[in-house]
Amino acid sequence: MEILSNEGDAFSGMEVLSAYHLLSIKLSKMNQKIAPVVSNNQSLDQLVKTIRIPPRPSLLVEMQKELNKEDPCAIGLAKVISNDVALSASLMKLTNSSFFGLRLQARSVDHAVRLIGLNQTGILMTGIIARQTIEIKAQSLRKFWDHSSKRAHGLSALVGRFPVCTSDIAHTFGLFCDIGVPILMERFPDYADTWKKANSEPVLALTEIEDQAYNTNHAAIGSLMARTWGLPESVSTAILLHHDYATLEDRATDELIRGLIALTSLVEFAIQKFEGQESSCEWTKSGERVCQYLGISMEDADDWCEELQDLFHKSR
Repeated sequence: MEILSNEGDAFSGMEVLSAYHLLSIKLSKMNQKIAPVVSNNQSLDQLVKTIRIPPRPSLLVEMQKELNKEDPCAIGLAKVISNDVALSASLMKLTNSSFFGLRLQARSVDHAVRLIGLNQTGILMTGIIARQTIEIKAQSLRKFWDHSSKRAHGLSALVGRFPVCTSDIAHTFGLFCDIGVPILMERFPDYADTWKKANSEPVLALTEIEDQAYNTNHAAIGSLMARTWGLPESVSTAILLHHDYATLEDRATDELIRGLIALTSLVEFAIQKFEGQESSCEWTKSGERVCQYLGISMEDADDWCEELQDLFHKSR
């Protein structure tokens, strides 16, 4: 049975299930504290068959092939992007926007790629493709993507101060961190209520509330999508673990992953404060561990949050 048969890669229920198990086994070896995503294989099989995991779009496949070449070139990437009129227009619009503040205006797709660079183009296009692919009938995802963009922007800024990874990895992780949310929202009619409840939970992990309701959670589904879309393994693993704050104290876990978890928690707190929320259950659960891992005080964290809020204001 195919979960989806749109253009691009299509994944059968068993293929997705196999990837799900592989991810769980790999992580359990890395960190024995991580419980299996779902303990009952039969119930997992039935569940996965009903969840729409968007296949990797063929355009993204072609872009990744070009970017992964030994010697990728702007002309080759521009040729791939030019095959999609809407994507080409989006690239031109973003390149010539105040976001980049370039002195020169892009005159063509090839020129735009040369102006902002291959990696930055790849990041932008992956984000745009994700927006085009993830849709929920009768619901707007504008707020979701706005939040994701702020997270990606904030992480890209923070890795300049705390270099756990490159800015392109940070930005990609920021965009896809909560990608499981709209996927589960499409599958479960009451998911929005569960998401609200999970974000208000003061003690249990956010993902535990989801697990109790659906036997899976947005971090697991998002991680699976990141794998099927060919994103870096570090990104898919960090997505899976980004609400498991005990990971910050586990030296067996890669520093890149722990760093992304810590910085994401800080950025999320800054976004909530920017949106007028002075308290955050997630920051209450993670703040002390985050500050300990980053080697900063709670006062330093507040200062970083203020700087991030200034960044969000400027990027409006």
